[in-house]
Amino acid sequence: MNETFEALHGYYIEDLEAGMSITLTKAFTEDDLDMYARLSTDDNPLHMNEAFAARTRVGGRVVHGMVTASLISAIVGTRLPGPGCLWMEQKLRFLAPVRVGQLVSARAVVDDVDRQRQRVRLETTCLVGDKAVLEGSALVWVPARDAAGAERAGDR
Repeated sequence: MNETFEALHGYYIEDLEAGMSITLTKAFTEDDLDMYARLSTDDNPLHMNEAFAARTRVGGRVVHGMVTASLISAIVGTRLPGPGCLWMEQKLRFLAPVRVGQLVSARAVVDDVDRQRQRVRLETTCLVGDKAVLEGSALVWVPARDAAGAERAGDR
């Protein structure tokens, strides 16, 4: 890859303001669940076996909660604030199950910006249609523009 640091980097702390937001949408597939189960070793039959899951309170297979939450990770790491930031904390509350094939819309909204400590608080939600299936908040460290320039200059 021949991309520059600036082309790859996300927002700097100076660029962020309360109210900024982004939404990412995805429908999870059977392959997504299989890959997550292999990666995480979470092969709970509630997620992987329809006959088992049909006899539980959710009445059928559901997407792993952390798979749904992975959309929040994608937002933080690739969009808002994006590359260069470090995820410090995530609070999650799972509100309803997600089924394979349902379209999930994850949204992150900048709630608070602490420029001195270089931290931003994001309110996070995931929806299926109009129904909230996950809600929470994230705390993210975001680099300052001047500090990033000093680090790059020191690498030369």
